[in-house]
Amino acid sequence: MALLAFLLASLVVGSVAEISNKIGINYGREANNLPSPYQSIELMKSMKAGRVKLYDSNPEILKLLSGTKIDVSVMVPNDEIVRIGSSQAAAEQWVHNNVMAYYPDTRIRFILVGNEVLSYNTSRLWHNLVPAMKNIKKRLTSLNVKNIKVGTPLAMDMLQSTFPPSTGTFRSDISDSVMKPLLKFLNSTKSFFFLDVYPYFPWSANPMNISLDFALFNGKENITDPVNGLVYTNLLDQMIDSVVFAIEKLGFRHIRLAIAETGWPTAGDIDQVGANIQNAATYNRNLIKKITAKPSLGTPARPGIIIPTFIFSLYEENQKTGPETERHWGLLHSNGTPIYDIDLTGTRPVSDYKPLPEAQNNVPYKGKVWCTVAPGANLMNLPSALSYACGQDNQTCSALSPGKECYEPLSAFWHASYAFSSYWAKYRSQGATCFFNGLARQTTTDPSRGHCNFPSVTL
Repeated sequence: MALLAFLLASLVVGSVAEISNKIGINYGREANNLPSPYQSIELMKSMKAGRVKLYDSNPEILKLLSGTKIDVSVMVPNDEIVRIGSSQAAAEQWVHNNVMAYYPDTRIRFILVGNEVLSYNTSRLWHNLVPAMKNIKKRLTSLNVKNIKVGTPLAMDMLQSTFPPSTGTFRSDISDSVMKPLLKFLNSTKSFFFLDVYPYFPWSANPMNISLDFALFNGKENITDPVNGLVYTNLLDQMIDSVVFAIEKLGFRHIRLAIAETGWPTAGDIDQVGANIQNAATYNRNLIKKITAKPSLGTPARPGIIIPTFIFSLYEENQKTGPETERHWGLLHSNGTPIYDIDLTGTRPVSDYKPLPEAQNNVPYKGKVWCTVAPGANLMNLPSALSYACGQDNQTCSALSPGKECYEPLSAFWHASYAFSSYWAKYRSQGATCFFNGLARQTTTDPSRGHCNFPSVTL
């Protein structure tokens, strides 16, 4: 009887440990000015991070994590998926080199195959995703490794319908061919459905119709799903449950959920509303309070469930491309100092934090915006960026031709500023950003002079 009680207790402890509600951090490294891996892990330990998610299986980092109490998630790069999906031998080699070389001293608990694979229109990658997961799991099973789960993180663009949550449906191009086999695998292996879920994006795309308080868990608004009557107090739960209902529509009701990425940007471009320190701190503090609550809160469609969660991200990353927000999701500056106070354990009351800088951009900017050379830009890099901006068509830089209205002054700074603004104004609707590898920035100050009028974007 005593032995039976011990075994039952062990099972309960193991189960709780596997799905504990401790907060994890994404350790992205797309920057050239970050602390060393050793310093980074020391920072994570001092922050009491319960988990860390890597975007690779970096040997130095995995060795340094040995002996810590931090649970680790490693990742198979997207460009390895086809090889591993089509070869059991390749899967076995990958597991040997990237997992078993460090396990169990390094507490590897998740292997994520690819990153947002279904956001790329690459059918060969899609069709090898589940086979790659199966091959890796098969190798783990043959080695009798039972406490490493295999999954894949997917972005919200996997859904073709999200609101109200009860209408959640996967895209028709992936529903039968990818999602059904994926869900079958996750269900049979008792793994997690990993989602990258950012309330910032739907809110910032529609800030006049979605309440900021609703996006930040401030609990001042409820929204009822008209189909099933479920009541939502925050945008994150809405988004998660749209995935839950999409999963259930394919016949799976008990697959566990994990949040691979979530967060809020601390800064952004002029046209990126609400990206500021106050909102980022409010979102992440309230997120931690929700995820670490005891008993667990879950979501309206999955009340009481524990959702393992990784905040994005540890650092600001200055080499990420795209809009300005892409470089400003960090909890820490690149020198390791906190951008704002945060308690990952969830024990510090939200009311205990010091006042934050007042938000200045919670309402969309209305007016004209230009794209010019950023202060401190390396002038040596301007000619290639200028060539790129002007090389897309014959009209973007026509005003810079000899004798034309913007030809003078004849300087790389002036010509590049005009080219950046002209290119951005022309191609912004097609996804162009005012970045140019860090050489450009948005401005509300009109750089035009004399007869030279810089093209602008009207927000």
